[in-house]
Amino acid sequence: MNIEKRVTELVEEKIADKPNLFLVNVKMHSNGKLIVLLDGDQGVGIDDCVAVSRHVGFHLEEENVIETAYNLEVSSPGIDYPLSSPRQYAKNVGRTLGIKMADGTKREGVLASLTEDAIVIEEKVKEKGKKAETVESVIPLDKITETKVLISFK
Repeated sequence: MNIEKRVTELVEEKIADKPNLFLVNVKMHSNGKLIVLLDGDQGVGIDDCVAVSRHVGFHLEEENVIETAYNLEVSSPGIDYPLSSPRQYAKNVGRTLGIKMADGTKREGVLASLTEDAIVIEEKVKEKGKKAETVESVIPLDKITETKVLISFK
């Protein structure tokens, strides 16, 4: 059985009674590190990470899914981790995003809203000889290769 698929099943099973939590990613690295990233509509707490880690670890050992030594790490995605699901976009409405487009360009703006297949950002556009103005831009999700929340220390 595929390790990542089984871990995904175990995580979904454990968080089924917590609708505010969702799985972001499961990745088994060649060095034996198994990383599970959880998030929540209001964030994810250490207690949730511990509960998922114990549940997944117990079942992996019980079922002998991984035959070599491994290190299980359950956490929330860091601020530098790209957004990947609509729920992550929804919890970041009002924050400034850095967006890499499929055509190689980069955009930056405040996430105003989102639809099923696009995000709406307010970005500053400056035309030569004119004052910068804020415009709303609709960006289809399938045109985005990476989106990160930008942190300002001003």
